Amino acid sequence: MSTAKKNGINPAYFYQFLATLLRMAIGWQFLYEGLVKALDPQWSSAAFLSESKWLLSDVFHWIVAHPAFLHAVDFLNIAGLILIGLGLLFGVFISAACVGAILLLLLYYIANPALIGYFSGLHSEGSYLFIDKNLIELLALLFLLFYPTWGVGPILKSLRERLGKRQPESRKSTTSEVDVSRRLLLRNLITLPAGAAFFYAFWKKRQWQSWEEQHLLASKLGPQDIVTSATIKTFQFSALTDLKGTPPKGQIGTLPISRLILGGNLIGGWAHSRDLLYVSRLVKAYHTDQKVFDTLQLAERCGVNTLLTNPQLSRVINAYWHKVGGKIQFISDCGYRDDVLTGIRMSIDAGAHACYIQGQLADNYVQEGRFDLIAQALDLIRQSKMPAGIGAHHLSTIQGCVDKGLKPDFWVKTLHHTNYWSAKPTPVNDNIWCNNPEETIAFMGGLPEPWIAYKILAAGAIDPKEGFPYAFANGADFICVGMYDFQIIEDVNMAVEVLASPLQRTRPWRG
Repeated sequence: MSTAKKNGINPAYFYQFLATLLRMAIGWQFLYEGLVKALDPQWSSAAFLSESKWLLSDVFHWIVAHPAFLHAVDFLNIAGLILIGLGLLFGVFISAACVGAILLLLLYYIANPALIGYFSGLHSEGSYLFIDKNLIELLALLFLLFYPTWGVGPILKSLRERLGKRQPESRKSTTSEVDVSRRLLLRNLITLPAGAAFFYAFWKKRQWQSWEEQHLLASKLGPQDIVTSATIKTFQFSALTDLKGTPPKGQIGTLPISRLILGGNLIGGWAHSRDLLYVSRLVKAYHTDQKVFDTLQLAERCGVNTLLTNPQLSRVINAYWHKVGGKIQFISDCGYRDDVLTGIRMSIDAGAHACYIQGQLADNYVQEGRFDLIAQALDLIRQSKMPAGIGAHHLSTIQGCVDKGLKPDFWVKTLHHTNYWSAKPTPVNDNIWCNNPEETIAFMGGLPEPWIAYKILAAGAIDPKEGFPYAFANGADFICVGMYDFQIIEDVNMAVEVLASPLQRTRPWRG
């Protein structure tokens, strides 16, 4: 015998009560998410839609690329959440609210399903191998669609029926009928205190936020993407709606590469921190695997299709490819101690799309006269049918390789001006990576191979507004820039603007 029967409770009423609580809880969540999104002027579903890789992904990506349609989708999403939430919380138009919630959750699941491997998006939150929170709520709503629950709707329905079937004045209701009606009214009014509690709690939450939370942080952090799902998240990267375009692509060999390349020093923790000894540790602590995934995925959505970094990051790059389904290309500097050949083999095994001899290694090899080793490294890279490059900090490295007849598929050479306060041309200075920019520009201008310029911001000493046009105007075909996730959209917009302007290059575009 059930507990309900032992206590003299009608089992049907008891189960209806539990189902009503379930419906109100789901409604509470929907209403909360809708109101939070509505009150955040910077909210956008762009990041969530842009991560779609399954059914309808082309449609979702098309919506993100067209701001007018994205705004319409955002409005419909917010309106749907609020209306569905009110309906489920108060028990009004219950069937319609359940159907609307099921369709909305189904779209969320399709956009970012809890599937294994390629289709598992970063924001399939609460994912448990095919099952996630969205799917669990969807199944609960399927049950509620066919199971009667209490609410204001049944009261309104009863009133309509009574008004449509007015009884003759001579007939009076019996005491039992009045009792039944009173109990029915009380049961269905259970939703009203819950609704009042919701709005009181929501109002208090808004009051509890400090002035800094409501104003200062929003102004400093800028637009945020709160992910569209059944459970809201509080942080994403800058809104993709601010993106002004994507950088054009060039080509190295048969490899199409965005003119703006993501540098890997910040991700790997090789930060040039000058006098700040803790910066490299801070950068490593910031860049968890998940943060790296977020950064790479945002870069791809912004049209940055290539990452240039060390083979030591191959583990997280492969995890991004296989677990998230990322497609970003990997150019490896093949830096591994003083053994470039081992670095090349590591990079090939890790799935690199192109390889080059790291600048410091190439500088050392040229100073030691080991041009045969550089030639051997180029041959080893080309055996794997990929572009092979030579990097350098010193212009003499490039000049020495050219004099020896070495012909890489591309060059990776530093380029920046020296008009910043810490640029002091002393014999030993780790704050300058291009001591002779004018000579570098002149010599690189005569080379036919594509040129990836790096250290163009002098490790953060030069503003991108100066560094980007300086590099492109003076002959760089591609620029490699280390970027945190919150810098990507701004840097991409800067690159797009610079590349669309009249640069007055003297060196033809290569690649």
